[in-house]
Amino acid sequence: MNAEARLGVVPTRYWHRLKDGRVQCDLCPRHCQLKPGQRGLCFVRAGHEEGVVLTTYGRSSGFCIDPIEKKPLHHVLPGTPVLSFGTAGCNLTCRFCQNWSISTARAMDRLTDRADPATIARTAAVLGCRSVAFTYNDPVIVHEYAIAVAAACRALGIRAIAVTAGYVCPEPRAEFFAAMDAANVDLKGFTEGFYHRLCGGHLQPVLDTLEYLARETKVWLELTTLLIPGENDSDEELERMTQWVVEHLGPMVPMHFTAFHPLHKMRDRPRTPSTTLQRARAIALNNGVRYAYTGNVRDTTGGRTHCHGCGLPLIGRDGYRITTWNLTPEGCCSHCATPCAGLFEARPGTWGGRCQPVRLADVA
Repeated sequence: MNAEARLGVVPTRYWHRLKDGRVQCDLCPRHCQLKPGQRGLCFVRAGHEEGVVLTTYGRSSGFCIDPIEKKPLHHVLPGTPVLSFGTAGCNLTCRFCQNWSISTARAMDRLTDRADPATIARTAAVLGCRSVAFTYNDPVIVHEYAIAVAAACRALGIRAIAVTAGYVCPEPRAEFFAAMDAANVDLKGFTEGFYHRLCGGHLQPVLDTLEYLARETKVWLELTTLLIPGENDSDEELERMTQWVVEHLGPMVPMHFTAFHPLHKMRDRPRTPSTTLQRARAIALNNGVRYAYTGNVRDTTGGRTHCHGCGLPLIGRDGYRITTWNLTPEGCCSHCATPCAGLFEARPGTWGGRCQPVRLADVA
């Protein structure tokens, strides 16, 4: 890591200079226009005399070993531990954010851990993690850091996973996802009004990202929608969303419908009832989604993976714990040999539901 990176500040590529002397960040559709020293909405990218810089390279808000199913990813190395970490800030302003203490943090308030990419990859290997996940806040805002970590992980045979809202411009999007093996993308709703009013963004850039991932990359893709009572949980919206997924992304892309808990700026709303999640799952399956799941609730039926050929339960789950495994070493149904879409190993992991905080200094 160079001297600037050790201090947390590195130059970036995606920007251009305006006629009035300011610089415009071209990483995401917000296109923040910045004077020297001024930060973008994400807070981690800032104007500089020589362009736009990332101010938080090599710094994290914390590390934890999680079950891969918590991301949520049900078709990537089931049962295995993933080394998860986040930074600070976000390029959306979701009023319902479930990780708001990190996504709305001013960087230096939360970035207590220092970790260069090689240390993160080495730590994951030492701890027996099969993957590293960029999560808790959106990794696209630390584009350069995430790509460097992913490269270090790949060099050791460790998968790189992005948990993201997909709010990123086309050119940096291609570079970012070329470094990733899998992604869970938040499809927060399916109306422009929802994105504009509750997320401070727009729907179309997210749809563009999803189509890019499904059609032009080999990145394994899963979707998550947090269902908020009265906002994005109507039958009509769920019908349109799931039909769009099948038509534009394909039936094999798993969809996760998760429960909202009153947090951040929407504490006056009720929790999502489990019946809403079950209704969303039924709509998705009826519209041709092969793999649909419920989340943030205890629902063994909604967490189960079925063979779309013969209906056999392939992977049973109780929370984050694997209870049933009916896949062959090649990832096919043990009854009818229909392939199950995803990234599988010959055997499931046995990590269970543990969440284990990690201090890299204690490992490396």
